[in-house]
Amino acid sequence: MFAKSSLEMLDTVARLGSFTAAAEQLHKVPSAISYGVRQVESELGVVLFRRLPRKVELTPAGELFMAEARLLLRQMEEVKAQTRRAARGWQATLKVTLDNVVKLDPLKAMIEEFYRRFEFAELQINMEVFNGSWEAIAQGRADVVIGATSAVPVGGDFEVRDMGVLDWAFVVARDHPCAREPELSEAFVSQFAAICLDDTSSVLPKRHTSHYPQQRRLLLPNWHSAIECLKNGLGVGYMPRHMAQGLLASGELVERDLTDHKPLSQCCLVWRKEDNHKLIGWMVDYLGSSEQLYRDWLQAY
Repeated sequence: MFAKSSLEMLDTVARLGSFTAAAEQLHKVPSAISYGVRQVESELGVVLFRRLPRKVELTPAGELFMAEARLLLRQMEEVKAQTRRAARGWQATLKVTLDNVVKLDPLKAMIEEFYRRFEFAELQINMEVFNGSWEAIAQGRADVVIGATSAVPVGGDFEVRDMGVLDWAFVVARDHPCAREPELSEAFVSQFAAICLDDTSSVLPKRHTSHYPQQRRLLLPNWHSAIECLKNGLGVGYMPRHMAQGLLASGELVERDLTDHKPLSQCCLVWRKEDNHKLIGWMVDYLGSSEQLYRDWLQAY
């Protein structure tokens, strides 16, 4: 591997096309520049520059070498800058986990503001279901979790901010037997599969969308697939009201009341306590108060 100073010298020679001009810019004598170039060429076993009467120019091998050398120089500068930022508490990546129950509407503004504010950092966003969100924060796969439900005490140094209660709607397809039955009982509903999201946790106990004890479940990975199954009458189940409202308004789904079986989900924002990760603090401040969190991520329109 060549020293950074050698690569910078070669870059200067290539840009200026002259050992003399490069020597003047680098405050060296021309013979030192010529010697340095010959050393690199000797180590590579190739000629990088054609020596002409009044100038030097890159050979085809030299063009290739300089393209890679300039890329390496940029990477060296970025590593140096990232290291300095990390020492001041500005990490290169912020890992945000969304629980599958939250609205996605606020994502656009959040991402735009993050990338406007931090030219050096990246967002890594993933999605978990139920206890998978708590597992993500406990295992360090997430720095911030939006919408974690039913707080579970897990190991880890983190803080919690209340987001309010998620409202659920019990929904069925418009031509489903449960849509026509005058009064739904546990025995009647239990004949049909309960559409449930599969908890993504692998260590913590799994939780699933509310259902009757005798109901068989149809476990699905996300609300996109769950909604398709509900619309096609493959089962019945609870949906966050903010997700269900459009489908209810269009008549694709029908809401029925199960007064004896109404789930409630207390949601919260969770973040790692990490003094040397200022992006976490910025994100928590950006997401705002409990009231704002509820409006942005949980409230039905």
